[in-house]
Amino acid sequence: MKALRKFLRRTLWYGVFKRLGHYPDYWYWQLRGKPIRSPHLLKQRTVREYGEKYGLRLLIETGTYYGEMISAVKNSFDRIYSVEKDPALAHRAARIFARDPKIQILEGDSQQVLPALLKSLAQPALFWLDAGYYGWAGLESDKRRLSVELEAILRHAVKGHVILMDDAHGLDGKRGALTIGDLKSRIDSEFPGHHVEVKYDILRVTPSAQP
Repeated sequence: MKALRKFLRRTLWYGVFKRLGHYPDYWYWQLRGKPIRSPHLLKQRTVREYGEKYGLRLLIETGTYYGEMISAVKNSFDRIYSVEKDPALAHRAARIFARDPKIQILEGDSQQVLPALLKSLAQPALFWLDAGYYGWAGLESDKRRLSVELEAILRHAVKGHVILMDDAHGLDGKRGALTIGDLKSRIDSEFPGHHVEVKYDILRVTPSAQP
């Protein structure tokens, strides 16, 4: 099986192979009593749910990986930008989605790419940020990545952005990472008008309901 997986990773079909396991993974997650790590199928449903709830037709993702999220939600958005730092994965995704003009793969460090992309936006967007992409291992170059990207989004002139961040358990205060409490306090203090919560290991930053 390991040899087969290694072979498939070198093909454009690996994303399809991974998607075949989404439903079994979801059922197994439920059978285990819904532990912290949320299955990809739940993440897909959450992205679609928040896009519909807030009327957002633009999706911006960090961490393309094998393009599973794009494939799952592409019919729910008018435009999708996905940022991938790994050149091989970025090129692979660009080939897979080359025929869909509404999908654009951006190669590079999202700490630089995301603020630049924001300058071109004239409408609110749904952001799907991959915590695993932030280098929770404590790499010096990555310690401020989350702060830089969140600040760029929350300070943007266009209001109404919604942020979903995967793997919120990575916000544990270890190796230089923020904690969920720190992040919530900072947003409450510096960016009032936003609600912060964590559900099923997904951090959710949404505009507060208007009085």
